[in-house]
Amino acid sequence: MRIDLIVKAAALLSAPGEAIDHDVTLLIQNGRILDILSSSALTENAFQATRIIERPHGLVMPGLINAHTHAPMTLFRGLADDLPLSTWLEDHIFPREAHLTPDLIELGTELACAEMIRSGTTSFVDMYLFEDTIASVVDRVGMRAWLGEGIFDFSTPAFQNGHEALKETDRLMKKWQGHDRISITVDPHTPYTCQAELLQKSAAFARENGCLFVIHVAETAWEDRVIRQKTGLSSVGYLDSIGCLADNTIAVHSVVLSDEDIELYASRGVTVVHCPESNLKLASGISPVPNLLAKCVNVCLGTDGAASNNDLDMFGEMATCARIHKGISNNPTVLPAHTVLEMATVSPSKALGLNGLGRLESGCAADFIVVDFRKPHLMPCTNYMSHLVYAAKGSDVQDVVVAGRLLMEDRKLLTIDEEACLEKIASLAG
Repeated sequence: MRIDLIVKAAALLSAPGEAIDHDVTLLIQNGRILDILSSSALTENAFQATRIIERPHGLVMPGLINAHTHAPMTLFRGLADDLPLSTWLEDHIFPREAHLTPDLIELGTELACAEMIRSGTTSFVDMYLFEDTIASVVDRVGMRAWLGEGIFDFSTPAFQNGHEALKETDRLMKKWQGHDRISITVDPHTPYTCQAELLQKSAAFARENGCLFVIHVAETAWEDRVIRQKTGLSSVGYLDSIGCLADNTIAVHSVVLSDEDIELYASRGVTVVHCPESNLKLASGISPVPNLLAKCVNVCLGTDGAASNNDLDMFGEMATCARIHKGISNNPTVLPAHTVLEMATVSPSKALGLNGLGRLESGCAADFIVVDFRKPHLMPCTNYMSHLVYAAKGSDVQDVVVAGRLLMEDRKLLTIDEEACLEKIASLAG
C-alpha cells in the first residue's frame, strides 16, 4: 500500500494527560492519520511511502495552537517596549499601522509563519489588517488559521470604518469558503474602539454565518474604568447587555474579571484566550485562569503579537503560564503541566470547532510536531509531559506537519524561503 508519509519515532503523546506510547509509526494519508502502529510490530515492506522520517529520539505530539496573535506585528518587534498598553497602542502602534501596505503585511506574516513553524505552532487565530493578504500567505506556507479583519470605529489603512471592515469580512467568507485550512472570523477590536451598534452588528453577523466572534475584553484596569464610566457595567457585563456574549465568543485577555464576569462567561459558553507574557510585559495584570477553569470556562493560550510579547513561541508561553499562576496563588498544584498543554492543544480545538484537532489518533487531522528529546536540558527524560512545559524550547522542534504536509523537516523550512524573507526584513529595518 502506498502511503503519503510515514513517521517513525521513539514516543507519541496522543493528547495531554494521556499515556505515552513508545516505539511508534504514524501512517499519514490524504492529510489525516491513517493509523498509529507499533514500529516493532510493523511488517517489513508492508507499506511504501513517498516520504519516510525516522526520529529515534523524537516525541510526536499534537501541533500547538496559538489562539491569539497579530501575525504581521512581527514588523514592530521591539519598537515600543516598556510602556503601558494605552500609551503603547495609541502613541506608537496606531501611528505606525497607518503606513502599512499589503506588501508589508505579506512580509510580516511570512516572518511570523516562519517563527511559529520553527517553534511548533501548526495553527493560529489572527486579528489584524489586510487579512486577505494574510490568508494568501497562510495558504501558500501550509499552516492552518482562523483569520479576522480588525473592526474599528475609526479608519484603518485598509478601510474607512468598521462597517466597511465588516463588509470585507463577508467578502472574505465567500472567497475562502470551503478551504480546508483557512476559516474567517468576525473581529471587532475592543469594547472601547467600537460603538455598541457596530459590536451588535458584528455579533449578529457572526451568529448568522456560524463563525467565531473574536474580541479583546477586560485587558486592563484602564479599560474597566472607561467602560464603567460610559455604561455603569464591566466590559464583560456591557458586552452581555448588548448581546455580544455567546458560545461562539472568543474573549481575548480577560484580565480584569469579577466573580460575576466569570459566571457570565460560564453561563454563555464563552472561550477565554490567556496571553500571559504580553499581559505581564504591558503590566496589564494576570487573568484569573484557575478561577475560570473552576467554573468550567474553556481557556486557551495565545502569544498576542510580537510587538507586545516579543516572540511567538508557544513553548515559552506554556512555561510562563504554568509558573506565574503557581507563584501568585502560592500553590504549586495550580495549573499542572497537562492542563497547560491542553490550553495549547485540546482547548483551542474545542473553541475552533474542528473535530480531531489537538489530538493524534486514527482519522484525526495530521497536524503534529516532532520534538527532539536528545538535548541536555531534556535529559534524563523521566516525564515527557513535565519536560514539554517546564524545560522544552521552540528550538527543540525538529519536524512540523500540517494536514499531512511537511512544513519543516529536521529544522529546515520547506514552504518558506527563509533566507529571502530574512534578507527583506533586514533591508526594511536598515
